Amino acid sequence: MNKERTYSCIDLKSFYASVECRERGLDPMKANLVVADPERTEKTICLAVSPAMKALGVPGRCRVFEIPEGIEYIMAPPRMQLYIDYSAAVYGIYLKYVSKEDIHVYSIDEVFIDMTDYLNLYQMSEKELSLRIMQDILDSTGITAAVGIGTNLYLAKVALDITAKHAADHIGILDEESYCRTLWDHKPLTDFWRIGRGTVDRLGRAGITTMGEIAHAQEDVLYRMFGVDAELLIDHAWGRESTTMADIKSYKSKDNSISSGQVLPRDYRFDEARLVTKEMADLLCLDLVGKGLAADSITLHVSYGYRLEKKSAHGTINLPSFTSSSRQIIAHTERLFDRIVDRCVPVRRISLTFNHVTDELYRQYNLFTSPEEEERERRLQKAILEIKEKFGKNAIVRGMDLQEGATTIERNSQIGGHRSGNQN
Repeated sequence: MNKERTYSCIDLKSFYASVECRERGLDPMKANLVVADPERTEKTICLAVSPAMKALGVPGRCRVFEIPEGIEYIMAPPRMQLYIDYSAAVYGIYLKYVSKEDIHVYSIDEVFIDMTDYLNLYQMSEKELSLRIMQDILDSTGITAAVGIGTNLYLAKVALDITAKHAADHIGILDEESYCRTLWDHKPLTDFWRIGRGTVDRLGRAGITTMGEIAHAQEDVLYRMFGVDAELLIDHAWGRESTTMADIKSYKSKDNSISSGQVLPRDYRFDEARLVTKEMADLLCLDLVGKGLAADSITLHVSYGYRLEKKSAHGTINLPSFTSSSRQIIAHTERLFDRIVDRCVPVRRISLTFNHVTDELYRQYNLFTSPEEEERERRLQKAILEIKEKFGKNAIVRGMDLQEGATTIERNSQIGGHRSGNQN
């Protein structure tokens, strides 16, 4: 490619399932394996299925009951710490070839790499260097990788998601010309990065069903439909992307927040969901203290039972000042929950965010708070953190964590809401 930059997007195929196959001495290309928690109902989502299962037509993120009858498979409980360890090992492989400044970690199993300055160094083409890295990953971990190569970050991602899937060597290559020539008529549009069902439905109502049609649509129509987001949609329709690796590395968020979310194991009553929300607020407060931070407002998002067509509850409440006090924050979280959540409808998903997070030096006191009491509570929170750090997250818990419906004790043994252990 003769463009200014050359990017690759590398994905570890069916990562969780491939790791589990590797741990069992199985070939993920031949073994039928799904990663799912057998202790949950058959409605639980499979975190991954092996490439062999995908070859049989099983979707990668299906629910257990959706796996067709007659397919024999191994069900592997999630082991998140193991996957993190494998991901770290693969990242170490990337560092053998490129600097960390030229790597952007997109997810646990996917990265972007700016290859531009390394092609002359290694006297290799972009495809040759990609094959070298892929083979190193396979030899070291037993996991097959796929690679998309493009003249910008967007094209590299699309080359991975669409083009590489149809290549025998698992490598897809695109520039703006080949993108327009080969993918303008590709369907469905949801195969393209950043295009979801909502966008497809809105475009469909205007008679637009392909990237080529987006590229040739009247721009004022698209701007009326999507506002400023139309600019990105139009650029992507032409295969253009202005963001570079340097832009990503130099980006600094104007506003910071920390958040926690969980999908409940069943429909929770109002009082049960309220208890879980308090638990989440308490853990986030400890997170603030541990990082030396404070927040000034709370946002809560609550979704109701899956079978109910009821709009989610959403709201924000301001704190009296920047604080990390669990006493203050839990009280305001309860107040917000009571204000926005329907008492008569079961809850299934909760997301809690602390907003405008900043250094604890900006903590403030007001007429209704005692500096001595705040400092005493902060010392207590720090002591709790030290105990948890030394003896484990469940070494010390609140009384509410022992109540029926509480989730903290179980979640303390998980990573990302899934098992972290090494059980087989």
